Amino acid sequence: MTFVMDIIKGVLIGIANIIPGVSGGTMAVSLGIYDKLIASISNLLKDWKNSLKVLFPIAIGLCIGIIGFTYAIEYLLSHHTFVTCMAFVGLILGGLPVLIDSLKKELHRSSFGISGVLAFLILFSIAVFLPMLNSKEEILQTFSITPATLIVLFLVGIIASATMVVPGVSGSMVMMILGYYYGIIETIKNFLDAVRAFDMAGIFHGAALLFPFGIGVLLGIFLIAKLITFLFNRYGVQTYCAILGLIAASPFAIFYNTGVIAKLSSLTVWQAVLGVVLAAACGTVTAKLSK
Repeated sequence: MTFVMDIIKGVLIGIANIIPGVSGGTMAVSLGIYDKLIASISNLLKDWKNSLKVLFPIAIGLCIGIIGFTYAIEYLLSHHTFVTCMAFVGLILGGLPVLIDSLKKELHRSSFGISGVLAFLILFSIAVFLPMLNSKEEILQTFSITPATLIVLFLVGIIASATMVVPGVSGSMVMMILGYYYGIIETIKNFLDAVRAFDMAGIFHGAALLFPFGIGVLLGIFLIAKLITFLFNRYGVQTYCAILGLIAASPFAIFYNTGVIAKLSSLTVWQAVLGVVLAAACGTVTAKLSK
């Protein structure tokens, strides 16, 4: 049963990775698997058997979520923007009780202090202002296989991997700011279409572009996991306060990046009601799963 539940949680994390403004790390915290995920990644070389036992079902779900939602994201955000955003806000905020409980446990070892307040305010501010750097019109681009492109995709993969490890930081949002979000999404879709059609040229082209990106993601996850482990061990209270600030600002990041704020005045009563109901339902699901 645990294996199946971890696959389901991996699916939700994978879906979160596709949404600009939504953090896969935040979703992992909300689902109650963040600590064991980080520990498994950090100890992958030391205890690879147990680490793979934890990571394998999550990785399966992650792939399912990313592949499945790559096709759905454009339609949902285009035709049901508010309702979709409210659902993800519910999924994220539903995990706040678990995060607060973890913070309370850390307070038994260390005091809250001014540093905790500052960590919350600083990271909250960063999460609010970072989406404002996003250009209103991102240039849609297709990638050609050149050494420069492969190097850039590798570096973008490292940056994007932050969403897998650092709660509150959205790699998709960062990729959108850098102008690579839609290009990556389109590359994944084209690769999957080529696989279904047995188009070897398309498969080779997509694999050649996605391989350096994937390697960058894996390397970034491993390196950032080491840093996060250090922060939790040395500065547990401050780290949890910072994460709490990032999560608290996540709804704004979602609404801003998807353009919902500008559309609020045109919402119908039924859309508003459905959005609130979905947010409550998804929050309840997250709370149940995180236990």
